[in-house]
Amino acid sequence: MSRQFDYLDDVEAFLAVAEHGSFTAGAVALSTTASVLSRAVTRLEARLGNQLLRRTTRRLGLTEAGRLYLEQVRTAFHLLDEAERDAQGQQAELKGRVRLSVPTTYGHYRLPPLLARFARRHPDVRIELNITNRNVDLVAEGFDLAIRLGQLPDSGLVARKLEDAALCLVASPGYLREAGTPQTLDDLRRHACLPFVMPSTGRIAAWAFKDGESDIDWLPSSALLVSDDVLGVVSLARHGLGICQSYDFIVREPIARGDLVELLPQLRGRTRPFSIVYAPHRRQSAAARALIAVLTATTEASAPAAHA
Repeated sequence: MSRQFDYLDDVEAFLAVAEHGSFTAGAVALSTTASVLSRAVTRLEARLGNQLLRRTTRRLGLTEAGRLYLEQVRTAFHLLDEAERDAQGQQAELKGRVRLSVPTTYGHYRLPPLLARFARRHPDVRIELNITNRNVDLVAEGFDLAIRLGQLPDSGLVARKLEDAALCLVASPGYLREAGTPQTLDDLRRHACLPFVMPSTGRIAAWAFKDGESDIDWLPSSALLVSDDVLGVVSLARHGLGICQSYDFIVREPIARGDLVELLPQLRGRTRPFSIVYAPHRRQSAAARALIAVLTATTEASAPAAHA
């Protein structure tokens, strides 16, 4: 008996090209080459007897037949995906792979215990972890999930907030013995500050303070600038090179050990959000959904997902 649906690989190739906007981006998503996808779509068009994609030297577009076919195959693949999720949900152990990208702050200080908890529950799931301060392109680079810092732009991604991380100002005891302890925000101008240059803009990140009900964004200046890895400012501060602002979850232990001292506690109160994001059209595996559940376990169960 011949296989009725032996062309589904070609349908998936068309779906990837249509959703990602080009053969190149679709090939990245499917871990193949653009030429392979081009041949697959040509085969599918020949089978259907209709042109699905309108190809020009500058852009790729859907024909009317292609648009209608895309809507129908999306529905069909969604049904197949739901059937797979139901079947996986009945297994004693989840299997599969999840590609996750996180910033260095979260990757070194927040994520390890969460991943350990996930690994104990689902030992057969393979996690491919990318730790970087660069915002990866989830679709083009084939990531299932990413953790992002700060207010998220309207990018079309689905976002679930993980936490609002508190900020504080610190310096080493040795630095304070030599330079004195600042008592006010104006005093900081006479101290060695350790600014961080944002990789996305090339600009110095402002320090965030709260004076009563007022939010203050203060721009540090220094002869020493740190870029790429924000954890570098904490390392420099611990070695007495100046004052830095960081997250409580990073400096909590050094403060407890006496390696760092908190400064200007009367101006604390500001936070920055960390969120987990994923593409809304990407079919999430049971393993990816289980990882999201572990990462968001500390957030309110009633908090709705938002489009970032």
